[in-house]
Amino acid sequence: MGRENFHRILEETQQDVLRMGSLVEEAITKAVDALARSDVKAAEEILRADDYIDDLNVLIETNCLNLLALQQPMASDLRTIAAMLDIIIDLERIGDHAGDIAQITRNLANEPHLKPLVDIPLMAAKAREMLRESLDAFSHRDAQAAHDIPRKDDEVDRLYRKVFAELIQFMARDPKAIGRASNLLLVALYLERIADHATNICERVVYMVEGVPKKLKRSVVEFAETSRSSEEASPAAAEGGA
Repeated sequence: MGRENFHRILEETQQDVLRMGSLVEEAITKAVDALARSDVKAAEEILRADDYIDDLNVLIETNCLNLLALQQPMASDLRTIAAMLDIIIDLERIGDHAGDIAQITRNLANEPHLKPLVDIPLMAAKAREMLRESLDAFSHRDAQAAHDIPRKDDEVDRLYRKVFAELIQFMARDPKAIGRASNLLLVALYLERIADHATNICERVVYMVEGVPKKLKRSVVEFAETSRSSEEASPAAAEGGA
């Protein structure tokens, strides 16, 4: 494989990573929208589309391994390939979380809503924003942006604590709501993890550009703070809904 062909395939593979990122971002949007509307048909379409994301994951991994085996890349090209191999793991898991949310939509299809969803769609929007910006940082090799993006995880975690407290209130007031509230707690947890995966991508970008592995700022959801929020959340506050 000549160097020109190597760089062509490397560029095509980077574009495939961005395409995979776009697909999982779209899956998040559709999954939360389907949940809000109890749209089982849309949820099933998301689950079917995950197969295409998985196929793209395999294609990217195969191309990366071929580039490593056939060309023995050096320095920045080697770091780019290594970063892509890690990034697609996070993207595949994000796609899985979108599928998990779609499955919950199916589980709750015949159940009445606890309340219209408010904070869960906000969590999804913020996690999706982090994902999009992390992929932009990858595309533009922007290490400074990759350093900055993880700070946005604070807001995702704040919303997670709020949703947790509100749903605990629903369960405390009405034992019949436990199943529905537990499922929504899982949705919030999946969205919080999506934000964490976006932070992982930022770490890969920093390594790719700067050549030094770094752990970037991560928010810590303090149990004591979560418990205090739960105790302070009045029934009136819970009317805001998840």
